[in-house]
Amino acid sequence: MVCSMGGFQLMEPVMTNLSVVSRRNVFGTLACGCVAAAGLGSRPARAASPLAKTSLSAEEALAKLKAGNAAFVAGGACIPAGGPVPISTLSAGQAPFAVVLGCSDSRTPPEHVFTTGLGELFIIRVAGNTADTTAIGSIEYAVAVLGAPLVMVMGHSQCGAVEAAGEVISVGTQFPGFIGDMVQPIVPAVLRARRDGHMLLDDAVRANVEDVAAHIARASELVAEAISANKLRVVGGVYNLANGKVDFLA
Repeated sequence: MVCSMGGFQLMEPVMTNLSVVSRRNVFGTLACGCVAAAGLGSRPARAASPLAKTSLSAEEALAKLKAGNAAFVAGGACIPAGGPVPISTLSAGQAPFAVVLGCSDSRTPPEHVFTTGLGELFIIRVAGNTADTTAIGSIEYAVAVLGAPLVMVMGHSQCGAVEAAGEVISVGTQFPGFIGDMVQPIVPAVLRARRDGHMLLDDAVRANVEDVAAHIARASELVAEAISANKLRVVGGVYNLANGKVDFLA
């Protein structure tokens, strides 16, 4: 039987000579590279690494992002690659304190924006910071296996992808290749902003961040369960290209 989980199409059950692998075993399988794995509902999923998961709560993780961005705005206090943690120690595994779904724009690297080093952020980047199957699956992995307590959806001012979605609505612009398909998920957010009387690009960018954050929490059963258990928060923010400040929507 085929079942859906946060965009994944998984065959359930799958018979092996060891056990029946349910849809929730997929993360244990990803983590250890084997077929039979512990279910998240029955026993703890196998860790992706021997590292202990972050001890930060969602509130502490959000405060850390805010403090890091404040340091960035104050003086560009970017930690060099690797930061205070030797790169060799990170080869043992990862335990990020937050997931950041951001735009691919070259001017918005989350490591710099939040003054973080290697191993601290689990980053997914796509133009328009939308959440397709791949993005949501990556978020589920970071939350269910790596133990990240916070998901941050970060848009930015002057976003070309959001502007393109606005052009699709306003003048029927058709973009070449897969660009048109890429901006389609943003169109509802632009329409919503305009229905609310907000015609500026910044308003559409904010609406898109809000919609993506809501979509992640709604589309993923694993994310929804983590939120209900007070183990996860999904928040949004908009990075200002002009001054480096993130307007946290939480």
